[in-house]
Amino acid sequence: MASVWVGSRGTIRDYTGFNASKDAETVRKAIKGIGTDEKTLISILTERSNAQRQLMAKEYRAASGKDLKDDLKSDLSGNLERVIVALVTPPAVFDAKQLKKSMKGSGTNEKALIEILASRSSKQMKEVSQAYYTVYKKSLGDDISSDTSGDFRKALLTLADGRRDENVKVDEHLAKKDAQVLYSAGEKKWGTDEDKFTEILCLRSIPQLKLTFDEYRNISKKTIEESIQGEMSGHFEDLLLAIVQCVTNTPAFFAERLHQSLKGAGTDEFTLNRIMVSRSEIDLLDIRAEYKKHYGCSLYSAIKSDTSGDYKTTLLMICGGDD
Repeated sequence: MASVWVGSRGTIRDYTGFNASKDAETVRKAIKGIGTDEKTLISILTERSNAQRQLMAKEYRAASGKDLKDDLKSDLSGNLERVIVALVTPPAVFDAKQLKKSMKGSGTNEKALIEILASRSSKQMKEVSQAYYTVYKKSLGDDISSDTSGDFRKALLTLADGRRDENVKVDEHLAKKDAQVLYSAGEKKWGTDEDKFTEILCLRSIPQLKLTFDEYRNISKKTIEESIQGEMSGHFEDLLLAIVQCVTNTPAFFAERLHQSLKGAGTDEFTLNRIMVSRSEIDLLDIRAEYKKHYGCSLYSAIKSDTSGDYKTTLLMICGGDD
């Protein structure tokens, strides 16, 4: 069965000549010695696909009776530990954990919630919800509900449900109708009908929304973004704009998020790790191209000048090349 987590534009692919037990043994030696051999760990883990890392972890447990993730955690620390552990985590579990971290503690990290929920497909979200329940014995929806409110909450819950239509066929009549509904719900009236925006933007298929946004521009002489910016506010506005960005150009959306995580005074490693790892087998090549196009330097060079040590080495290996 083809994984919903693998695309054709990733920087990491299945390693040819992969041998799970041999890799497990090499990794065990790298961890076990006096002082960890980070170089070996990094080169093996970044040159194998996630599916292969899972097989390796299984062999590791069979040979040593220990959990690879636990051993990595006790042997590494800081940013390096976080990115390496992310690499050996199954994608749906990784998303589930990132969502949990975004809701844990005193403040909610709305940006991370928005990024994950706006960019994942229905099939991916169904797996994430399952993983969330398995790991935390709580439903993702319940946690989102208790952590957010209003229209923002409603839209997040709709996305978390994984009910977006995944049909690739577009319906021109529906696109015209939806465009008119959005126009009537926003630009045309006093007070905005937020529910209509949520319903259309969170449930229609991606190709269907592309057409709807074109029709919208024909009717209102404005882009859907301009209308959302004029009509909405707060986190709800941010979420709808993220959905529009993902519909229009997902790699550009991630390139912008990476740029924000790398520029300025401190690096936002939480975001940097999440995007680099979660897109490494899907569309990181396209994200790199968008990064270069919009920011005038390569993603590789931005990471290189902003990080250091083995952490830097790991991210550059995932990045997979300079542009």
